[in-house]
Amino acid sequence: MNLSLYSAATGMEAQQMNLNTISNNLANVNTPGFKRSKIEFQDLLYQKPRGAGSDSGGGNLVPTGIEMGNGSRVAATSKVFTQGQLTNTGGQLDIAIQGDGFFEVQKPDGTLAYTRDGSFKLSSTGQVTTNDGMPVLSGFQPVPAGTTNISIAENGQVTYQTPSGSQTFRLTMSRFANPSGLGSLGGNLYAETAASGTAETGNPTEQGFGSVVQGYIETSNVNIVEEMVNLIVAQRAYEINSKAVQTSDEMLQSVAQMKR
Repeated sequence: MNLSLYSAATGMEAQQMNLNTISNNLANVNTPGFKRSKIEFQDLLYQKPRGAGSDSGGGNLVPTGIEMGNGSRVAATSKVFTQGQLTNTGGQLDIAIQGDGFFEVQKPDGTLAYTRDGSFKLSSTGQVTTNDGMPVLSGFQPVPAGTTNISIAENGQVTYQTPSGSQTFRLTMSRFANPSGLGSLGGNLYAETAASGTAETGNPTEQGFGSVVQGYIETSNVNIVEEMVNLIVAQRAYEINSKAVQTSDEMLQSVAQMKR
């Protein structure tokens, strides 16, 4: 078997997934609260015709063995939860998280999801919702009709100014021991998994939780220049692997055309 042919094929497949990941990062460069993904590779099992340290006779041990790799594979695509830049929008219900934490959202089936996208809206009943109309929990109370002003402090203290007076409460946030283990649901939402651990709830600016900034939106943490460099590297790696496939094919062709 021409091992190089199959090893190069696994490299091409891995680089295709790398390209898919980079493309998704670039496509979401303007998505609020989006966190870029990075791809991680592993080498495959090795064929070992002779292992290092084996007996070569007379009590002598082979100092180095013979190993032939079988290519590479994608081990994981993990989210990178570095802070994105904050963009001023001026919206009273636009809230950015500066630091660690997520907002809690209730999905249509009643389960919970989590988001860093703080571009919130109001429903017809005064409920604070996401852009898809899902209720935002995190301690939010319905906004009374006739509210003239909404003020949100960095520590999550929210004040509604109404004609009949003011209403005050405090927001909460959630965080995870391993945020990279969260499951991506689309729609700027993440789901808790066994790998992420259970959600820990707390108040902004306390016990390591981040602060909230009213009138701002956290933008994507995708660095376009870095992704373009990664794109070039992935393209060249794909081309080199395809060249190895072509070379292996030419070698097999030469063997097939040999005559006695």
